[in-house]
Amino acid sequence: MAEVNTISLGAPLRWLARGWRDLDTAFAPALLYGTAIALASFAIWRALIVSDLAFWALSLSCGFVFIAPMLAMGLYEAGRRISLGERPTLAHMIVVRSALRADVFYLGLALLLIYLFWGRIAQVVYGLSTYRLHTSVEELLAFSTQTPEGLTMLVTGAIVGGAMAFFTFAITVVSAPMLLDQRTNVFEAVFTSIRAVAKNFMPMLLWAALITLALLACAATSWLALIVIFPWLGLASWRAYLDIVRAPIADAAH
Repeated sequence: MAEVNTISLGAPLRWLARGWRDLDTAFAPALLYGTAIALASFAIWRALIVSDLAFWALSLSCGFVFIAPMLAMGLYEAGRRISLGERPTLAHMIVVRSALRADVFYLGLALLLIYLFWGRIAQVVYGLSTYRLHTSVEELLAFSTQTPEGLTMLVTGAIVGGAMAFFTFAITVVSAPMLLDQRTNVFEAVFTSIRAVAKNFMPMLLWAALITLALLACAATSWLALIVIFPWLGLASWRAYLDIVRAPIADAAH
C-alpha cells in the first residue's frame, strides 16, 4: 500500500494556489476542457428545465459531484505533466492513455452506480414529501422554501446526499488521480484514498467543503462557471494527491 502523509489544515488552500498557477501554465487547453464540461452540463440542465422536469434538473445537478472525478481525469493528466516540467496540450487531456484500462473503468462504474442510486434516493425523498409533481422551477422553489414539507425534503435530501457525497469524496479524492499510475489497481487506490481521509480528517473535510462551495457557485451560474472552476479544481486535486500520497508516480513528479 502507498504511504499516506500527514498534512496541515491549511493544505487545501495551498492546493488551490498551486492549481491556479498550473491553470496559468495550461491556460488555453484547460479552459477548452472546462468549456466542454460547462456547455454539456448547461445543455443537459437547460433541456430538463424546458421539458418541465425541474425536479430532475435539481437532483441530477446535485449528483454532479458523483461523476466529477471521472470527468476530471484529463485534468489530472495535465497536472501530472506540469509537475514533470512539461506543457500539456488538449490532446493529452482528451486521450489519457494511462486511464484506458480496466481499473479506471471499475472506478467509473462504481461512481455511475452511486450516481444512479442517488437519483433513486432523491426520487423517494421527493415522493414522500408531496403528492404533486412540480414541473417548473418556480413551482419547485415555492414548494421547497415555503412549505413545511418542502423544507423537510430539503433537509432530508441534504443529509442523505451529503453523506453519499462525502463517501464518494473519500473513495475518489486520492484514487482517481492515483490510477494514472499503471502499477496501481483500483482496490489499492480506493483503500489508500480512504486511509488518507481518515488520517487527515479535518484538512480533507475542509477540502471537501471548498469543492462543494465551488460547485455551488457553478450551479448558481447555470454551470457556466465550470469553464474556469472545473479545471482549477482538477489541477488542484492533482496537487492534493502529490501532497497526500507518497507513491512511485508522485516521487517521479517531484
